[in-house]
Amino acid sequence: MKFINLLASAVLALGTASAAVAEDKTKVGFVYVGPVGDGGWTYEHDQGRLAVEEHFGDKVETVYQESVPEGPDAERVITQMALQGADLIFTTSFGYMDPTLNVAGKFPDVKFEHATGYKTSDNMANYSARFYEGRAVQGHISGKMTKSNIIGYIGSIPIPEVIRGINAAYIHAKKVNPDVQFKIVWVFEWFDPAKEADAAKALIDQGADVILQHTDSTAPLAAAEEAGDVIGFGQASDMAEYIDGPRVSSIIDNWAPYYIARTQAVMDGTWESVATWDGIAPGMVEIGEITDKVPADVKAEALALKESIAAGDYHPFTGPLKKQDGSDWLAEGEVADDGTLLGMNFYVEGLDGDIPQ
Repeated sequence: MKFINLLASAVLALGTASAAVAEDKTKVGFVYVGPVGDGGWTYEHDQGRLAVEEHFGDKVETVYQESVPEGPDAERVITQMALQGADLIFTTSFGYMDPTLNVAGKFPDVKFEHATGYKTSDNMANYSARFYEGRAVQGHISGKMTKSNIIGYIGSIPIPEVIRGINAAYIHAKKVNPDVQFKIVWVFEWFDPAKEADAAKALIDQGADVILQHTDSTAPLAAAEEAGDVIGFGQASDMAEYIDGPRVSSIIDNWAPYYIARTQAVMDGTWESVATWDGIAPGMVEIGEITDKVPADVKAEALALKESIAAGDYHPFTGPLKKQDGSDWLAEGEVADDGTLLGMNFYVEGLDGDIPQ
C-alpha cells in the first residue's frame, strides 16, 4: 500500500510539474485577413509566426486564425483568443484596428499589436513597414522597362498605405521615363484572386506591359504570364514561383525579427506600447532578387536607389513635388514628414483619376 501511495504521489507531482510547464509557456496569437497559403501578405506574417516557434521552442505556443473578415467577425476572433489565454495577440490587417482596440480595453493584462493602423492604448501597440520605399525601387525598374509607357497598378483598399505606394511608384517611374502613364484599378479587397486576375487582364487590355499590385495573391502574376511580354513584381513575399516568368523582383515583408523581439519583451516583462514604422534599413522591407530580365544597368540603378534609401541619403518623397491638383506640396529638397505620409489622401501631380471614397 505504501508503494502504491508513493507511486500515486509521484504521478501527481509529475502532473503538477507538467501543468506548471504548460502554464509557463507564452501564448502568442495571430489574426490573418487571408489564408496562410495566399503566397503574399498573410503568408509572410505566418512565416513570422513560425520563426517565433523556431526561435523560442517549447517556451511558446502560437495559435492563428486565417481568413478573418475585417469588422465584427474580427472582434469575435480576437476576443476568443484572449479568453483562451493568449498573452500577446498580433492582428495583421488595417481593418482590425478598432476591433483590436475594443478588445484591448476589455483585457488589460493581454498585450495587443495591430499592423498598419495608427491607434494605440496602454496595452495596444501598432507596427507597419515603409512599403513605399520598395515601391520607389519598383517604380524605377518599371519606368525603365515599359515599352508601351503604360504601367498598370492594382489597388486594394484606398487607405494611406496603398495611396503612398502608388505615389512612390509613379514618382520614380516618371523620373526615369517622362512619358509614362499609370492606369489604376481598385478591387476593394486585400485578397480575391478572381478580382485581382480580372483587374490585371483589364490593365493589360489597356496596353499595360508592367503590372504592379497592392493585393495579396499571385493572380496578377499569373495573368501577366498568360499574356506574355508583361512583367510584374512579387507583393509582400517573393512569389518566387514566377521568377522564371514575369516576376522581375519583389517587395518582401520580413516580420520575423519584430515578432521575435516583441514576444521576448512580453516574456521579459519589458513590453511597452509603441508605434513602429521600419523600412529597408532595419530589414523589415526587403527587395527580392532582381532577375536577369532587367538590364544590368537598370538593375545597378535600382540597387543603388535601394542603398541610398537604406543609408538615409535619399527619401522617396523629396521635392519638388506637387499634388494632383497642381498645388505645391514639397519644395526643392524638402522631405515629406511622417504625419503627412501616414495620412496621405491625395495623388501626386501627373496621376489620373480620383481616389475612391
